[in-house]
Amino acid sequence: MNPSIVYIVDDDDAVRDSLSLLFETAGLKTECHDSAESFLAGYRPEQPGCLILDVRMGQMSGPELHAELNRRGSQLPVIYLTGHGDVPMSVRAMKAGAVDFLTKPVHGSALLDRVQAALQQSRKQIEHQQALAGQRQRIAQLTPREREIMQLMLAGHPNKVIARQLDISHRTVEVHRSNIFQKTGTSTLLELAQLAADCGLLKPSAT
Repeated sequence: MNPSIVYIVDDDDAVRDSLSLLFETAGLKTECHDSAESFLAGYRPEQPGCLILDVRMGQMSGPELHAELNRRGSQLPVIYLTGHGDVPMSVRAMKAGAVDFLTKPVHGSALLDRVQAALQQSRKQIEHQQALAGQRQRIAQLTPREREIMQLMLAGHPNKVIARQLDISHRTVEVHRSNIFQKTGTSTLLELAQLAADCGLLKPSAT
Protein backbone atom coordinates (compact mmCIF):
# COMPACT_ATOMS: atom_id res chain seq x y z
CA MET A 1 0.00 0.00 0.00
CA ASN A 2 1.17 3.53 -0.76
CA PRO A 3 2.34 5.66 2.19
CA SER A 4 -0.38 7.82 3.70
CA ILE A 5 -0.57 11.49 2.79
CA VAL A 6 -1.91 14.38 4.84
CA TYR A 7 -3.59 16.70 2.34
CA ILE A 8 -3.71 20.35 3.41
CA VAL A 9 -6.22 22.48 1.51
CA ASP A 10 -6.14 26.10 2.67
CA ASP A 11 -5.78 29.36 0.76
CA ASP A 12 -3.56 30.87 3.48
CA ASP A 13 0.15 30.36 2.67
CA ALA A 14 1.20 30.71 6.30
CA VAL A 15 -1.29 28.09 7.48
CA ARG A 16 -0.16 25.61 4.83
CA ASP A 17 3.48 26.16 5.70
CA SER A 18 2.99 25.78 9.46
CA LEU A 19 0.82 22.68 9.13
CA SER A 20 3.14 20.95 6.67
CA LEU A 21 6.09 21.67 9.00
CA LEU A 22 4.15 20.20 11.95
CA PHE A 23 3.25 17.00 10.11
CA GLU A 24 6.60 16.52 8.39
CA THR A 25 8.40 16.97 11.72
CA ALA A 26 6.23 14.08 12.97
CA GLY A 27 7.35 11.97 10.01
CA LEU A 28 4.18 12.34 7.96
CA LYS A 29 4.08 12.99 4.23
CA THR A 30 2.11 16.08 3.23
CA GLU A 31 0.66 17.57 0.06
CA CYS A 32 -0.45 21.21 0.08
CA HIS A 33 -3.07 22.88 -2.11
CA ASP A 34 -4.18 26.51 -2.13
CA SER A 35 -7.61 25.68 -3.53
CA ALA A 36 -10.19 22.92 -3.69
CA GLU A 37 -9.82 22.86 -7.47
CA SER A 38 -6.08 22.20 -7.20
CA PHE A 39 -6.69 19.30 -4.82
CA LEU A 40 -9.35 17.71 -7.03
CA ALA A 41 -7.08 17.91 -10.07
CA GLY A 42 -4.64 15.47 -8.46
CA TYR A 43 -6.99 13.49 -6.25
CA ARG A 44 -6.35 9.71 -6.19
CA PRO A 45 -9.12 7.68 -4.49
CA GLU A 46 -6.84 4.68 -3.93
CA GLN A 47 -4.34 6.77 -1.93
CA PRO A 48 -4.66 6.43 1.86
CA GLY A 49 -4.55 9.70 3.76
CA CYS A 50 -6.66 12.40 5.36
CA LEU A 51 -7.74 15.88 4.37
CA ILE A 52 -7.17 18.99 6.48
CA LEU A 53 -9.73 21.37 5.04
CA ASP A 54 -10.46 25.07 5.47
CA VAL A 55 -14.06 26.27 5.22
CA ARG A 56 -13.81 29.57 3.37
CA MET A 57 -11.68 29.66 0.25
CA GLY A 58 -11.61 31.49 -3.06
CA GLN A 59 -14.00 29.73 -5.44
CA MET A 60 -15.04 26.29 -4.16
CA SER A 61 -15.53 26.29 -0.39
CA GLY A 62 -14.46 23.52 1.98
CA PRO A 63 -18.02 22.16 2.39
CA GLU A 64 -18.47 22.25 -1.40
CA LEU A 65 -15.28 20.23 -1.85
CA HIS A 66 -16.45 17.79 0.82
CA ALA A 67 -19.79 17.42 -0.97
CA GLU A 68 -17.99 16.72 -4.25
CA LEU A 69 -15.84 14.03 -2.60
CA ASN A 70 -18.98 12.43 -1.16
CA ARG A 71 -20.58 12.52 -4.61
CA ARG A 72 -17.56 10.63 -5.95
CA GLY A 73 -17.89 8.02 -3.22
CA SER A 74 -14.65 9.06 -1.51
CA GLN A 75 -13.87 7.61 1.91
CA LEU A 76 -11.02 10.06 2.58
CA PRO A 77 -11.36 11.21 6.22
CA VAL A 78 -11.96 14.96 6.41
CA ILE A 79 -10.85 17.17 9.30
CA TYR A 80 -12.06 20.76 9.11
CA LEU A 81 -9.66 23.37 10.46
CA THR A 82 -11.06 26.88 10.28
CA GLY A 83 -10.99 30.28 11.91
CA HIS A 84 -14.63 30.89 10.99
CA GLY A 85 -16.43 27.98 12.61
CA ASP A 86 -19.72 27.98 14.47
CA VAL A 87 -21.99 25.28 15.87
CA PRO A 88 -24.40 25.02 12.90
CA MET A 89 -21.44 24.79 10.52
CA SER A 90 -19.78 22.08 12.59
CA VAL A 91 -23.05 20.13 12.77
CA ARG A 92 -23.42 20.27 8.97
CA ALA A 93 -19.81 19.14 8.54
CA MET A 94 -20.22 16.16 10.86
CA LYS A 95 -23.49 15.18 9.17
CA ALA A 96 -21.59 15.22 5.86
CA GLY A 97 -19.17 12.70 7.34
CA ALA A 98 -16.30 14.82 8.66
CA VAL A 99 -14.30 13.05 11.37
CA ASP A 100 -13.61 16.32 13.18
CA PHE A 101 -14.28 20.06 13.11
CA LEU A 102 -11.56 22.17 14.74
CA THR A 103 -11.16 25.91 15.06
CA LYS A 104 -7.90 27.84 14.73
CA PRO A 105 -5.70 28.04 16.64
CA VAL A 106 -5.41 24.40 17.61
CA HIS A 107 -2.73 22.74 19.73
CA GLY A 108 -0.26 20.87 17.54
CA SER A 109 -0.27 17.66 19.58
CA ALA A 110 -4.07 17.52 19.59
CA LEU A 111 -4.18 17.96 15.82
CA LEU A 112 -1.52 15.28 15.35
CA ASP A 113 -3.56 12.84 17.44
CA ARG A 114 -6.65 13.47 15.29
CA VAL A 115 -4.65 13.11 12.08
CA GLN A 116 -3.00 9.85 13.18
CA ALA A 117 -6.41 8.40 14.01
CA ALA A 118 -7.80 9.53 10.63
CA LEU A 119 -4.83 8.01 8.78
CA GLN A 120 -5.35 4.69 10.56
CA GLN A 121 -9.04 4.81 9.59
CA SER A 122 -8.11 5.53 5.97
CA ARG A 123 -5.63 2.64 5.77
CA LYS A 124 -8.24 0.23 7.13
CA GLN A 125 -10.81 1.48 4.61
CA ILE A 126 -8.36 1.08 1.70
CA GLU A 127 -7.40 -2.42 2.88
CA HIS A 128 -11.07 -3.36 3.10
CA GLN A 129 -11.76 -2.03 -0.41
CA GLN A 130 -8.78 -3.93 -1.81
CA ALA A 131 -9.89 -7.14 -0.11
CA LEU A 132 -13.43 -6.65 -1.41
CA ALA A 133 -12.12 -6.10 -4.95
CA GLY A 134 -10.25 -9.41 -4.69
CA GLN A 135 -13.37 -11.17 -3.46
CA ARG A 136 -15.46 -9.76 -6.30
CA GLN A 137 -12.80 -10.87 -8.77
CA ARG A 138 -13.11 -14.44 -7.48
CA ILE A 139 -16.89 -14.33 -7.80
CA ALA A 140 -16.55 -12.90 -11.32
CA GLN A 141 -14.79 -16.12 -12.41
CA LEU A 142 -18.01 -18.09 -11.95
CA THR A 143 -20.10 -18.95 -15.00
CA PRO A 144 -23.79 -17.95 -15.05
CA ARG A 145 -24.73 -21.58 -14.27
CA GLU A 146 -22.27 -21.72 -11.36
CA ARG A 147 -23.66 -18.48 -9.94
CA GLU A 148 -27.18 -19.92 -10.24
CA ILE A 149 -26.15 -23.08 -8.43
CA MET A 150 -24.27 -21.08 -5.80
CA GLN A 151 -27.44 -19.14 -4.97
CA LEU A 152 -29.38 -22.39 -4.61
CA MET A 153 -26.63 -23.84 -2.41
CA LEU A 154 -26.70 -20.75 -0.21
CA ALA A 155 -30.48 -21.03 0.01
CA GLY A 156 -29.94 -24.39 1.66
CA HIS A 157 -30.98 -26.70 -1.16
CA PRO A 158 -29.23 -30.11 -1.29
CA ASN A 159 -27.65 -31.32 -4.53
CA LYS A 160 -30.55 -33.59 -5.49
CA VAL A 161 -33.03 -30.72 -5.17
CA ILE A 162 -30.80 -28.43 -7.24
CA ALA A 163 -30.44 -31.13 -9.90
CA ARG A 164 -34.20 -31.61 -10.10
CA GLN A 165 -34.92 -27.88 -10.14
CA LEU A 166 -32.41 -27.20 -12.96
CA ASP A 167 -33.15 -30.45 -14.80
CA ILE A 168 -29.51 -31.58 -14.70
CA SER A 169 -27.84 -34.66 -13.27
CA HIS A 170 -26.78 -35.03 -9.66
CA ARG A 171 -23.19 -35.56 -10.88
CA THR A 172 -23.27 -32.30 -12.85
CA VAL A 173 -24.31 -30.42 -9.73
CA GLU A 174 -21.40 -31.99 -7.83
CA VAL A 175 -18.95 -30.89 -10.53
CA HIS A 176 -20.32 -27.33 -10.49
CA ARG A 177 -20.21 -27.30 -6.70
CA SER A 178 -16.55 -28.34 -6.74
CA ASN A 179 -15.74 -25.65 -9.32
CA ILE A 180 -17.52 -23.01 -7.24
CA PHE A 181 -15.44 -23.79 -4.14
CA GLN A 182 -12.23 -23.90 -6.19
CA LYS A 183 -12.80 -20.62 -8.03
CA THR A 184 -13.89 -18.71 -4.93
CA GLY A 185 -11.10 -20.08 -2.76
CA THR A 186 -13.57 -21.34 -0.18
CA SER A 187 -13.87 -24.83 1.30
CA THR A 188 -17.13 -24.74 3.22
CA LEU A 189 -20.63 -23.46 2.63
CA LEU A 190 -20.18 -21.05 5.55
CA GLU A 191 -17.08 -19.50 3.94
CA LEU A 192 -18.91 -19.24 0.62
CA ALA A 193 -21.88 -17.57 2.32
CA GLN A 194 -19.57 -15.03 3.98
CA LEU A 195 -17.90 -14.27 0.65
CA ALA A 196 -21.26 -13.82 -1.07
CA ALA A 197 -22.50 -11.60 1.76
CA ASP A 198 -19.37 -9.42 1.57
CA CYS A 199 -19.97 -8.99 -2.17
CA GLY A 200 -23.67 -8.22 -1.69
CA LEU A 201 -24.80 -11.35 -3.50
CA LEU A 202 -26.95 -13.01 -0.88
CA LYS A 203 -30.58 -12.87 -1.91
CA PRO A 204 -33.03 -11.96 0.89
CA SER A 205 -35.02 -14.86 2.28
CA ALA A 206 -38.61 -15.16 1.12
CA THR A 207 -41.14 -14.18 3.76
